[in-house]
Amino acid sequence: MNHPIFKNLLPLIVIAIVGFSADAQTLLDSTAIDKLSEKDKPALLTQLADRSRINGDYKAAIAKARESVALALKTKNVDEAVKAYTMQASVYGTTKQFILSKNVSDTALSLAQQSRRPVAQAYAYYAQALFYSAVDNVEEVTKYCQLVLKTLGKKEDHYLTAKVYYQLYMLSSRRDDVKNVNKYARAATENALKTTDYNLLGNSYIALSVAATYNYAATKNELMRDSIIYYLNKTQSLYRQYPKYVARKTYAMSCINSADYYLRFFPDTDQQAKANAIRYAGMANEVMRGVINGEEIRASSLGILSEYAKRDQNFIMAEGYLQEAYAVMKSQEVPYYYTMINVVTALSNFYEERGNYEKALEFQKKATEYSNKLFDEKRSLNAQKLEVQYEAEKKNNEVKLLKQREKYARQQKYLYIGIAIASLLGLIFMFRSYHFRLRYSLQREKQLNLEKQDAALQMKLEKEEKARLKAEQQLLESQQQQLQKEVMANQLQLEHKKEMLFHIKEKLGDAPQLNINKIWNEELLLDNDFEDAKFQIQEVHPEFFSLLNQRAQQKLTALDLKLCAYLHLKMDTKKIAQLMHVEAKSVRMSRYRIKQKLGLGKEDDLNLFLQHIG
Repeated sequence: MNHPIFKNLLPLIVIAIVGFSADAQTLLDSTAIDKLSEKDKPALLTQLADRSRINGDYKAAIAKARESVALALKTKNVDEAVKAYTMQASVYGTTKQFILSKNVSDTALSLAQQSRRPVAQAYAYYAQALFYSAVDNVEEVTKYCQLVLKTLGKKEDHYLTAKVYYQLYMLSSRRDDVKNVNKYARAATENALKTTDYNLLGNSYIALSVAATYNYAATKNELMRDSIIYYLNKTQSLYRQYPKYVARKTYAMSCINSADYYLRFFPDTDQQAKANAIRYAGMANEVMRGVINGEEIRASSLGILSEYAKRDQNFIMAEGYLQEAYAVMKSQEVPYYYTMINVVTALSNFYEERGNYEKALEFQKKATEYSNKLFDEKRSLNAQKLEVQYEAEKKNNEVKLLKQREKYARQQKYLYIGIAIASLLGLIFMFRSYHFRLRYSLQREKQLNLEKQDAALQMKLEKEEKARLKAEQQLLESQQQQLQKEVMANQLQLEHKKEMLFHIKEKLGDAPQLNINKIWNEELLLDNDFEDAKFQIQEVHPEFFSLLNQRAQQKLTALDLKLCAYLHLKMDTKKIAQLMHVEAKSVRMSRYRIKQKLGLGKEDDLNLFLQHIG
């Protein structure tokens, strides 16, 4: 059995930490800020702003965040400046100041993109996700959450990662996407466990309890039902262990959900469940007394207490709880209309059941009045959301257009530069080509001239060669004729010598006395014949004897010249000895003497020397 007031408890859980908070690893009291340097102050100021935010003191949160921004920009700490801007975007989104939320988130993004620092860009994307979450633009929230995870990459920032997964969990819970509710609630908790932000961890445990509620509704498995209270108890344990770092609102919500757990999932006859529910509802009511913006939780806890009072037939107490809830909600300057409508509707139903129709009508009218105000508020907020989204979209389109124009301008610039470079290269190529062709033409002309000169010289050489060959041929023919004559003369001379020797022999045989004078005269004739041979040699080799005399180191006698002539005519030693009427030994001695006069060595061949000297 459920009281109508509880139908909005689950949405209350979902929007528990839509904002931003700094990692509380070194969370200090505000009195410690004076001891820090200007460089370290921004981080602490952002933490203090988050403490104010989770406690509902939004004015203090904005003031501290702005101070953090100023100091961070002064010390050029871009990461902390972006985090402080993100804090402001969170607060403005929570307080429905959508334009301001968009402005600070855009400022954070612009600053981060200029710095190109991955951490700053990741937080700036998260600021955008917070803004679009405030205006219920699911697609943009998803897009920017994915950008955060992509930008972080392998850089570990478990705090921001947990926040992103929590945002994705809330989107999934709005769509009743059970699979992703479980997935993102677990991912948020796993990363929150690696930080010391206990308020974030407490809310992650509440998310796991909501996931367990979905699982129990789907499976009716009692283990899933027990998981609901298990995770809520973990949040409460965190608050008792770290009361300064877990928001009272977070603790109170876990208590309200625990009370609702026993109210919804246990029968009326279970007295232990009843006692637990009353205890948790009383704890939530008590812890939220005096807390800024804690009226909704107090009203919900009073509604649960009223429900149990009705079950016990204690109608006076039930009415008292509902009237107290109504008074609590009325104390708000602008009440949370969903909860107010639930309270006055519960009062109307209560009085109707009790037969007090006048009171029932009175509160029914109030329910109608608050419903109209809720409608007007929603219409106004929707108009603001549409307007700010339109402006955001318009601004984004303008930015895209500017980027596109810048891209086109850059491409055009590159195109012009490319054309200029191509033109320059073309001119250089044309110049080089013209220069090359000119040089080639000059070289070709020079080559042709050289070829013509070579051809003319070749023709001249060929003519000279032909003339020389013709002259050599004529000389060879003349030499051949001369040699034939010379051979003939030598043969005649030899025949004559034979005849003379034979004649001398006959005379010596016939007469005992020899006419020496006659033989002498005959030998003189032989000498004259040699002179004729010498003349022939000079005709064939006109420089033979002159070359011999030039080469000779000692004067050559007529006998030496005769012997050289015989050797030149290729006569052997025996024949030369016969012609010269000497022994062969004398010829050899004469050969040796001539070699010495000519300066020839022992190894030199006199015959070869005489053959080549002509």
